[in-house]
Amino acid sequence: MFGIVKRIKHDVRDKTLYMEIFGDNKVAYRVLSGKMVIYGDEVITYGVEVVDKKSGDKECIADFSRNIEDAVAFAESLITNKSRPRQLYSKALDYLRVSI
Repeated sequence: MFGIVKRIKHDVRDKTLYMEIFGDNKVAYRVLSGKMVIYGDEVITYGVEVVDKKSGDKECIADFSRNIEDAVAFAESLITNKSRPRQLYSKALDYLRVSI
């Protein structure tokens, strides 16, 4: 027997730049603020984006946290480690594993 599972899609809207820092490795680290609707309630969420200015690579986690301190602390850890865009998801898993 097969069933259909409806997945609720949470899109981040009204993205604005909260903070941007250029690292000495020619990589831009950004913390973004946005809004999303969860179960009918509008909440503010913070995302993290990493852009490599040399290669043009770009990765983004649009809804990293609802807490600005967590998003900024994560961005600072990316800067300290001189992380590249391709490392964003693995670094996020490591950060969330320790912080939860």
